[in-house]
Amino acid sequence: MNPITMTRYTPDRKAEWDAAVEMARNGTFLFRRDYLEYHADRFPDYSYLFFLKGKPIALLPAHRQDDMLCSHRGLTYGGLVLLPGATAERVISIFDLMAERLPAEGMTRLLYKCVPHHLHRYPAEEDRYALFLRQASRVACNIASVVDLSAPLRFAELRRRGVRKALSAGVSVEESEAWADFWEVLKDNLSHRFGAHPVHTLDEITRLHALFPGNIRLFTATLDGRVEGGTVVYECGDCVRVQYISASEQGKECAVLDLLFDYLLRDRYASRRYFDFGTSNGDNGHFLNEGLIAQKEGFGGRGVVYETYLLTF
Repeated sequence: MNPITMTRYTPDRKAEWDAAVEMARNGTFLFRRDYLEYHADRFPDYSYLFFLKGKPIALLPAHRQDDMLCSHRGLTYGGLVLLPGATAERVISIFDLMAERLPAEGMTRLLYKCVPHHLHRYPAEEDRYALFLRQASRVACNIASVVDLSAPLRFAELRRRGVRKALSAGVSVEESEAWADFWEVLKDNLSHRFGAHPVHTLDEITRLHALFPGNIRLFTATLDGRVEGGTVVYECGDCVRVQYISASEQGKECAVLDLLFDYLLRDRYASRRYFDFGTSNGDNGHFLNEGLIAQKEGFGGRGVVYETYLLTF
């Protein structure tokens, strides 16, 4: 008999859920309930908790799409949030339990985004082994550019030249609350280059910043008092992950992002372990934006993959 039990999340378990995220080996603030629920209108919650002897051993942040449980289309990564007691054998038992319960609830597929290893507080890849045992299919593989800040690679000459250019132009960089100014730069850039728009609205990102001021930060590059570029970063323990990067045409001309990331990598976050520039893909990883990844690699970023699996029961 499987000693692990599986329970749907309900709002009265919020404190229990958030406490488990804080204890987990691969938990980040993206799994906190206040973050998960900011877009509940688009991704109605269908999360689960797993218990062993009455205590949480794992969480599954998820939403449902017809016959598929997704963990999680509304997040960069998802999958099981594993507490210290979730050994390999127990994680395999969790997948056994899901194979029984989910079809009984009308779900025959599980879309599963793994938490990349550099976001782990402590090794937590038992889920990948369980996916292998169940012959899950890898349906997406996106490559991110990550700097190991304990032994960073030297900037490429093009990036070093950009730093000098921005300094000579009088660009200044700082942490900022100029969210509206940066969002205009971001929206204009995405619209003109890709016909796209930010995943978050200005209202959503400022609301999330208010909920998680110690995790979500804006850094801007200004010239003559005007925001010409910037980046939004998510602080996740020893890893800092870039959520948005953008510069105006004037900002690109003055290489403002080169100076901004020089500050972030060499000064502001030099004592952290990893700096993640994010992925450079489209079409579930089949398309690689070579210009974008080359820019990130110029700062010393090298590859870490974000994988998504599909498991059929």
